Amino acid sequence: MKITKTKKRWASNLLLFAIIISLTSYPATAQSTIQYVERESEQIKTEKVAGEKWLRWLYYNPIGQATLWALAKRKFVSTIYGKMMDRSSSAKKIQPFIEDYDIDLSIAQEQEFESFNGFFTRKLKADARPIDTSAITVVSPADGKILAYADISTSDFIIKGKRFNVASFLDNPDFARKYHDGALLIIRLAPVDYHRFHFPITGYTTLNKKIKGDYFSVSPIALRKKVEIFFLNKREYTIISNPLFGDVIMTEVGATMAGSIVQTFKERFAKKGEEKGYFKFGGSTIVLLFEKSKIHIDADLLINTTQGYETTIKMGDRIGKQK
Repeated sequence: MKITKTKKRWASNLLLFAIIISLTSYPATAQSTIQYVERESEQIKTEKVAGEKWLRWLYYNPIGQATLWALAKRKFVSTIYGKMMDRSSSAKKIQPFIEDYDIDLSIAQEQEFESFNGFFTRKLKADARPIDTSAITVVSPADGKILAYADISTSDFIIKGKRFNVASFLDNPDFARKYHDGALLIIRLAPVDYHRFHFPITGYTTLNKKIKGDYFSVSPIALRKKVEIFFLNKREYTIISNPLFGDVIMTEVGATMAGSIVQTFKERFAKKGEEKGYFKFGGSTIVLLFEKSKIHIDADLLINTTQGYETTIKMGDRIGKQK
């Protein structure tokens, strides 16, 4: 999409005006912190959210909400920002980001990058993420924080009383019947995470299906206010067929400032742990759907989700096994 100088200037001026009016007219609203379970230690931690003040302004401030609908969710805004992160001038943001969020760059294949997006989409060394290779297990497709639901027909999704609507999410009523009482796993990738995603099982894949949508944030800050974001955002899905796990749907969901979902895998047969693609700058989400009775999700993930907590996960970690 060609972005004119006039559109860039209009977007920048509108955003600046909204922020100024908001900050001078409305006091900041205190919101609860985002807490999660660190899987290794089983301790409850508080997440340091990249862009937290901005997100709270967008979703909890009247002017921010107006700006969200008029501007921030739009594709061209994320496209503009994505192009900025591709420029060599964006490289100056890398070191402060590493220091602010304590990112371990020693496990990356490269240590120097020409742009922020080059750093953001970095590849890791081969041994950085060990893969559970057992044929009867499912592994996390990405680094991030996970929510797990054994039966989406009876489980609350994110917020009490809200169910996951498969038909809306995949824009396909046939899938609603096939997966309505299946299992659901949601892996949220924050901007600080490794942003390449991999196959959770071995199997034959279908062609990638794209669904047009907006670019809302997928942060819990946003989801607590607007849980239907998953059904509004741009997303792409692939079906992975496996004799033990059936037809597993893997979906990549775009988000605010996630300029692109890039699919790098082009073959029909995929091995567990192989790279499938990557997200350019921004927070993003991977959603896995399993048919009924095809997976036994690890108990700690289910318990933490029931208690309202996400659980930290690394790509290649086991998240379930054959039921």
